[in-house]
Amino acid sequence: PRATGPSRDVLYDFDLLDAEIPEDMATASLRALSYVVFDTETTGLNPASDEICQIAAIRVTDGKLVDAERFDMLVNPGRKIPAASTAVHHITDAMVADAPDVAAALTRFHAFAQGCVLVAHNAPFDMAFLRRREREIGARFDQPILDTVLCSAILYGQSAEHTLDALCERLGIAIPEADRHTAIGDAIGTAEAFRKMIPMLEAADLPNLGALIRAFDRHSRLIEHLN
Repeated sequence: PRATGPSRDVLYDFDLLDAEIPEDMATASLRALSYVVFDTETTGLNPASDEICQIAAIRVTDGKLVDAERFDMLVNPGRKIPAASTAVHHITDAMVADAPDVAAALTRFHAFAQGCVLVAHNAPFDMAFLRRREREIGARFDQPILDTVLCSAILYGQSAEHTLDALCERLGIAIPEADRHTAIGDAIGTAEAFRKMIPMLEAADLPNLGALIRAFDRHSRLIEHLN
């Protein structure tokens, strides 16, 4: 995740995280599930008018990152990438000129993520970009969605800082500077943070996905109130 000017951390539309959770997934232990931890880079911070220019993800299974199971794709957003955004993520118009368009990229990402729980840092931001294309690609991102911002709030309290940098620092995770603000670098950092939080969440009496989603509901209401 990245931000220039207004912080993307103020964008909390938690309705975007709502999904029907199958009973077998709701009762499964957190470490027993498969996750796809993803991140997007975008032309700007407004999901209603901006567009994805990179999407990347890594699979987490049995509490471990599966390095061979990566998704990393530049995306042609169909519009100019503002200089202010390029300054953050270093993606230029020339780099995406021959890349797949958004619909093609999200169709492929949907196939990669199928059957897995989706995880992102400030997930409502990224999900807004995915949701608005569902009708176009003829597929829904209807699996459970977890937000590492809310995991952090549950473990460290509402008043702690919940940026990806702050979370990684608390957990002793170093994202190489060259990889920060790239979709794959931030996805791996988020995945490492999530992997380390799984046993901490279990120790906080959140042993399964259903219990964690219920805790999300409580904390999202608190965060919405604070914002």
